Amino acid sequence: MFQDQDIHTKAETLRKQLQEKLGVRSRDLSQALKRAGRRLPRRVRGEGQALVRAEKLAANPKLARQLNSAEVDRAYATVAAHLKDIDVADARKGKLLSLAAAVAGNLLIVIAGFLVWLWWRGYV
Repeated sequence: MFQDQDIHTKAETLRKQLQEKLGVRSRDLSQALKRAGRRLPRRVRGEGQALVRAEKLAANPKLARQLNSAEVDRAYATVAAHLKDIDVADARKGKLLSLAAAVAGNLLIVIAGFLVWLWWRGYV
């Protein structure tokens, strides 16, 4: 039988990993998963929700008997493995490159518009 403290420790560990890897600030795992949203795959979000449900069941001694330790361990392992594979530096670099590409694209559009305007007014 699972102890309430075991599941709470796993949930708190995942919440801290979500904060480190995705920058999600929250008070508990449920809120962290909601804030992470689509940055997590559907399967990983589902496993995280299973862990949240297990944490709620473990708080009640009679309902804690319904918990399946293998399911909880599998859910924890799935979410932890996915979070371990996230490279924070690569994600940051990707965001910066995306921003630079957007700025460069917009700059090209403005310059092209300005040249068209100069041609239309007869300066070129």
